[in-house]
Amino acid sequence: MKSYIALILVRFRAGLQYRVAALAGVTTQIFWGFIKIMVLEAFYGVSTVVQPMSFAQVVSYTWLGQGLLALLPWNVDPDIRELIRSGSVSYELLRPLDLYSVWFVRTLAWRTSAVILRCIPLFIFAGPVLVLIGLQDIALTLPRTFEALILFVLSMTVTVAMSCCVSALNNILTMWTLSALGPSALLPVAITIFSGMIIPLPLMPDWVVPVLRALPFSGLIDTPFRIYSGNLAGKAAIYAILHQIGWTIALVYLGRVLIRGRTRRLVIQGG
Repeated sequence: MKSYIALILVRFRAGLQYRVAALAGVTTQIFWGFIKIMVLEAFYGVSTVVQPMSFAQVVSYTWLGQGLLALLPWNVDPDIRELIRSGSVSYELLRPLDLYSVWFVRTLAWRTSAVILRCIPLFIFAGPVLVLIGLQDIALTLPRTFEALILFVLSMTVTVAMSCCVSALNNILTMWTLSALGPSALLPVAITIFSGMIIPLPLMPDWVVPVLRALPFSGLIDTPFRIYSGNLAGKAAIYAILHQIGWTIALVYLGRVLIRGRTRRLVIQGG
């Protein structure tokens, strides 16, 4: 465990060095947060039917999505991508460590360091700052109950693990294809649409909502954010968290099967 902890600390500290990039990301995410909220506000203003989420819940959902955007596993770890491109991935196999676990903890540090740099200033702006300047109607609010807060923390813990599993799977697929272009082109589309990043899943057409919630992508955004906003509570929230856990276990198993099969016959691409 000492080796894995050391890997996490080294990668986490390296990730915290990109402060200017994080500041630029926060500015961009605040801008897009306002745009999405204005679009949703117009939608709620003209809607003549009762929506499955209140406008306040959608506002919290939107700000959480912007603040935790860096957690989404839609790209390949650039360091691992370079190892595969150059052929240096062979050195990874010489380490007396489990390759899947190494890539998992590296991704864990990479994702969490990027999120911490961005989410803290964004949540401060979206919460207290917007309230102070009189925009409390579009401000991020705290969970209404202590139960919602606890379930949200639990759900987000599983979300982080699931995100790392998808990222590790993306890295492993790059070993098979020798290029990250394919997975990096397909994953962002699937994740942004099916997770609720663009439109909260409850606002999607009724016939497609059960399908989207059954997919693993709903566990990346929809489940924890709906729990936070109060749209998902009680037994329904617990079942949704169990759904996250089930898919996380399945993704770990799939990743290990693929990496085991690939390392038995690895094609090295040099240069």
